[in-house]
Amino acid sequence: MQLGALALALGAAPDLNARELQPWKSKDHALVIDAYELNTIDWEALVTDKRIAGFISKASDGLPESYSCVGDHGGDTVAHCRTMWRKYAVSRELYQTRRMVAKAHGLLWGAYHLARPGNPIDQANHFLDYAEPRADELMVLDLEGMDAEKYMSLEDAAIFAGHIKTRTGRYPMLYTNHSTAKYIAEHRAKHPILSRLPLWYARYQPGIRNVFPMGNWESYALWQFSASANCGKRRCPYRVAGTLSDIDVNVAPGNAEALKAAWATGTLLPAKPLPLESDATATAQAGLKAKPPTATPLLPPDPIPTASIPNPHLALR
Repeated sequence: MQLGALALALGAAPDLNARELQPWKSKDHALVIDAYELNTIDWEALVTDKRIAGFISKASDGLPESYSCVGDHGGDTVAHCRTMWRKYAVSRELYQTRRMVAKAHGLLWGAYHLARPGNPIDQANHFLDYAEPRADELMVLDLEGMDAEKYMSLEDAAIFAGHIKTRTGRYPMLYTNHSTAKYIAEHRAKHPILSRLPLWYARYQPGIRNVFPMGNWESYALWQFSASANCGKRRCPYRVAGTLSDIDVNVAPGNAEALKAAWATGTLLPAKPLPLESDATATAQAGLKAKPPTATPLLPPDPIPTASIPNPHLALR
């Protein structure tokens, strides 16, 4: 589906300008909450806000921990190991409870994996084991930045996404900030998967005019516009009943019905021609001799780099 058609399916005008300035102020745009385990939520209060159509919860975080509690723990005591195991068990129970409550109230459900350095296949399996995503649930890869010492590399992020596709038949959505999204969009020939994942765009500004990272993306799938970074006691773009100012709030490009239709499709966006091809076409139409291309202008139709499916576009670790 072309992204312009996807925007129409989401109930939004194909023109980005119609959705780029404080769309959360319009009741025609659905809202989605995302939370991690330390966000406090009064569910009875939260569900009184009928604009909230979905809830995305943190699931796994980096590589799976070892909870055997035997042998060398790198300086940790066995008691500490058992404490960590209890913390993991409690966080997963909280995840399952929130899913049950949210879906009981008719909210769409999604889960995200916080991407860290380390084997991306193990992280993908950890996410699927933790979240146990169902066919109607959104999956998200949370890529907080491009510092490879703190976060998963872009190459590993593509492997993670491809492995999720291999195991579930669906791709995850990509959550990231403006600078990372802009880099991926500008280097989409090197990142043929990441640049085609639906974009959950984090930018805490009232508008995105002339700054949204166009490329294969024409618009956001979700826009995280409010968080602790720009929401406090005195000012906040949008206050959610039953939560504190540290809750993350996101706006969809369309209404709740359209959001539901596109929620868990898990498909790649179409690959657009690279500027090289556009320039060559324009030159040919002008009757001039086009220079031979120095790079492949079209992206592969559906690349899936995983450990089990070799891919020539990425060197696997």
